[in-house]
Amino acid sequence: MKFTFIGSLLTAFIISIFSSFQAMAIDMHGVMCGGEIRAADQAVVDKFMADNPGVNVTMEAVPWGTCQDKVINLAIAGDPVSFSYVGSRTLKGLAENGHIVAVDIPEAQKKMYQPGILDTVSYKGDVWGFPHAFSTKALFMNCGILEKAGLACEGPQSWDELYSMAETVKNKTGIAGIGLTGKDFDNTMHQFLNYLYSNGGQVIDPVTNEITLDSPNTVETLAFYAKLANVSQEGPLAWERSQLTELFNDEKIAMYINGPWGRGQHKEELNVNTARIPAGPNGQQGTLLITDSVAVFNNTGHEDLASQLVAQLCSGDAQYDLDTSWGLTPIMQYPQIGKVAPYNEDYWMMFIDAIGDGGPEPLFVDYKAFQSVMNSMIQGAILGEGDPADLVAEAAEELEEYK
Repeated sequence: MKFTFIGSLLTAFIISIFSSFQAMAIDMHGVMCGGEIRAADQAVVDKFMADNPGVNVTMEAVPWGTCQDKVINLAIAGDPVSFSYVGSRTLKGLAENGHIVAVDIPEAQKKMYQPGILDTVSYKGDVWGFPHAFSTKALFMNCGILEKAGLACEGPQSWDELYSMAETVKNKTGIAGIGLTGKDFDNTMHQFLNYLYSNGGQVIDPVTNEITLDSPNTVETLAFYAKLANVSQEGPLAWERSQLTELFNDEKIAMYINGPWGRGQHKEELNVNTARIPAGPNGQQGTLLITDSVAVFNNTGHEDLASQLVAQLCSGDAQYDLDTSWGLTPIMQYPQIGKVAPYNEDYWMMFIDAIGDGGPEPLFVDYKAFQSVMNSMIQGAILGEGDPADLVAEAAEELEEYK
């Protein structure tokens, strides 16, 4: 009886310890957009779990087309993931609705970022996501087509030079001088913003939250964007950026704007040169600074722990692996950690040098409505449905509702 009693006590003690361990165990759910979890990310997660006994992290890869909507809908339903890859354009809305928490990026990590990167994820003085994927843009030129038109394969320095080159190509070869996006996609707005930032324009003041779209700079930019339709491929409203890459490969357009990954998407037999986006009449050679981030979601009970893990996923070898494997503009100053190649090449330096002259993707609470308003303005100008000044004024007024 004595041994039975002691055995019962021992069993109860073991069950109590096991139950306590279960109570202490933390399950975290992370979402990354794309087809698979990268090995570099999984290595960080595995080490994090080894360093934090009782923490289990499940990583899920969600296709690009549904990734962002999935995590937002889960948060709205009260079942948030621990952290997720999101477009930085969503951060303002997620923050305003209480779905994500402001993150405290370690000071050493902050100093690693390229200039202006943290501006793309900041709102009301707080940082709302760990910057994770970043790009600047440039003008890609088919040298064979340009030379066929009697032009040197050198980057134009101004909008006037760009238009003149495109017009000469179309007149002398019958090939469209430049690729132009007008489809109802986010990259139509993005392409326009590359020109706007090259002309000293702005959509919204990130400090005062004032809509600043209605300016002479924007009107001038919109008029020029519409003018480019005269020397672009037929029907720009049917095209978005990835389709322009196909046209470029088929030698049906002589020039177009793309990110640094473009080099890896072009046919090897093409003779291609790359240049900074030319300056507008009231600006300098600018570009859109666009980031995606990893955000930490609210109401999970382990926000601080999630933030620690995300900081590791978005720095060091894991971040370097993402940038180099995806062909992105380097989000960090990698020489600080002894990583120089491939970003010391002239090709990459052009994209890096553009950072200081770029502007962030504007943040709106309702980013989908913002995109829709901007695209409608752009499409209206291309179709000649209104005076550029009127179209800009109407868009600026509409944006007040979504800021």
